[in-house]
Parts: sequence; structure tokens; C-alpha cells
Amino acid sequence: MTVKIERKGDCKTMGKMSLEETIGQISALDEQAMEVARKRWDSIAKPLNSLGMMEEMIVQIAGMTGETSVDVQKKALVEMCADNGVVEEGVTQTGQEITALVAENFLKGETVACTMCRQAHADVVPIDVGMAVDTKVPRYKSAYGTQNFVKGPAMTREQAVEAIEAGIQVAGELAQKGYRLLAMGEMGIGNTTTSSAVASVLLQAPVEDMTGRGAGLSSEGLKRKIQAIKKGIEVNQPDPQDPIDVLRKVGGFDIAALAGLCLGGALNRIPVLMDGFISGVAALIAVRLCPAVSGYLIASHVSKEPAAVQVLEAMGKEAMIHGKMCMGEGTGAAALFPLLDMAATIYNTMSTFEDIHMDQYEHLE
Repeated sequence: MTVKIERKGDCKTMGKMSLEETIGQISALDEQAMEVARKRWDSIAKPLNSLGMMEEMIVQIAGMTGETSVDVQKKALVEMCADNGVVEEGVTQTGQEITALVAENFLKGETVACTMCRQAHADVVPIDVGMAVDTKVPRYKSAYGTQNFVKGPAMTREQAVEAIEAGIQVAGELAQKGYRLLAMGEMGIGNTTTSSAVASVLLQAPVEDMTGRGAGLSSEGLKRKIQAIKKGIEVNQPDPQDPIDVLRKVGGFDIAALAGLCLGGALNRIPVLMDGFISGVAALIAVRLCPAVSGYLIASHVSKEPAAVQVLEAMGKEAMIHGKMCMGEGTGAAALFPLLDMAATIYNTMSTFEDIHMDQYEHLE
């Protein structure tokens, strides 16, 4: 099912949370709820810790929500859609028009991510945070695409903050609709280029190590992509200690809005599933802005993109799925939905050792 959010007015006049207000209200995980969840797992009739990361995810979610029963049934994959001016440097295999085409297909339910979400009983929520054209997708955009960062900053600082706040707003609206789990998805031709640029600056790593072929670039195309990123960083000199400066100079509106979704999820104490490389970079920005956000993020899979592992390591995250996926659209996050559903069902419904009159396993040194 595709859910359409209706925006009823300019975000600046809607009383939405500002970035500064959001960061100030994000709290740490509830350690007491996590301890209760750990004891619940230990009491379930199975060997201790035998479900590994499935158990860890449920304990983490208990800490996020502050509730010892875990409900992730109402879930949404949020697709942040935006265009990137750097496409004019020949860094992609397809044209910019594909962004709007796929974005509208999200509304029709005609994408791989939509098919996966139907199977997982999750909704898909497409959002226009900066596409070059208007479509039927709900608009939360600051501008009609970014500028080419090879020639100057991708956006203004005000636009970057506005896009982050749009993501915060979307998370809040979905929380009000009763969603208990959000996943990060995106669509934007050229966004592996912007993500590689942001990752290179934030991790202070060589561009070559941060840059992959995206959606099937040739070797010559990869060279152009690397050169464009190097030139963009040289021209703009983004400050690695200032995540918003990095974002606004070499990033994209989709990355900004996804960072806001992470912040908004944490504000509303809702788990947020990261997808792959692009959403990982967005999550890294959110964590750099507010370290407490890290506790509200769950890594779904390790993307095939070369910098994916480094981005996860920078946040201290370990992903459940190692499937060599690199499609984007939130497909990796959607693949984790069934595992989370299974883990929650076991945790909430399984018999305990006491129920079956059997001695409980003990933690041994």
C-alpha cells in the first residue's frame, strides 16, 4: 500500500519542530526497558542468546520506545526523492528524468521496493524533497534540485536545514498516524555521487575509496565520477567538523531529508531502519548533529558500494544482512522487515521455561 501525506501549508508556518529544537529534545535509550527485554529473552524456552542479532534488535527497540512489549506491525518505507545538479557532469548512466518517473511509480506501487513492502505488509511513503519537476508526489521541497557542486555549493545552508526539517516533519506526521517503525528509502539520479562526496569529507577518506559504480557505471564513467567529486570538494572546501556545511556544499536534498527522518524518528522514539550506502551517509550526518540519534538506528544490510562498511563502522553499527545488494529505494531495509516481524512475534508470544516447567538456562562465565 502506498500512503500519501498531504501537506497543508508552508512548513515554516505549521509550528513544526526546528532542527535546533529537535536536537535539544532527543533523549537516550531507556536502559530499564532494555534490561526487562533482556530478561524476557532469557526466560523464553530456547538457549540463551541463540537468536543473536534478532534479540539485540528487539532489546534496542524496547529502549527506543520505553515499552517492554514490542510492536512493529505498522511500518512505512519513506522514499525521499530529489534531483542532483552534478548529473550534468556525466556521472550517471541514466538521465535526471528517471527520478520523477520512479517517484510516481512509488505512488502506483510499481517498483521493486513496493513489491517487497507488499509482501512484508509495509506501506510506502514517497516524498518530493527536491525533484527538478513537480509530480503527484507530495511536495516538501526547498528547491527544484540542487546546483552542480563542481561549480559551487549544491544548496544554501538555509535550504539544507529546511530539507532536514522536512524529514523531521514527515517522521512526526507518520508518528501521529500510528506508525511504529520507519525505514529509509530514496530516489535521486546522481545520489551515489553526492553520498560519496559527503562520506569522503566526513570520514576524511580518499575519494577513490568512497566511490563506486552506482547504478552500473562504466570504468570511464567511474573516472568522471571520481574527478567530479574531487573537483567539488576542492572548489567548495566543506568543513568536515560541520555536517551541515558538508551537506550543503556537496550533498543532496534527499540525503538531508533522510537525516531529518533519523532525527524525527529519535524525537518520536520510533525505530528507524537504515537501507544501504546513501541512507547510511544520511544517518551519519544525523549522528554527527546529535550522537543520541545512533541508538534509534538499526542497520539492515551491508551495501555493495565500497564505502558502505566504513560508514557503518563510523556509527558503530553492524548490519544483519550481507547480500551484496546495491539497488537503493530502501530495498535492503524492506528485506529486514520480515526478520523483525519474526523476532517481535517470538519475543511477545513464545512460552517461557516457567510455562513449560523446565529449568531456565543460566549465563555461565
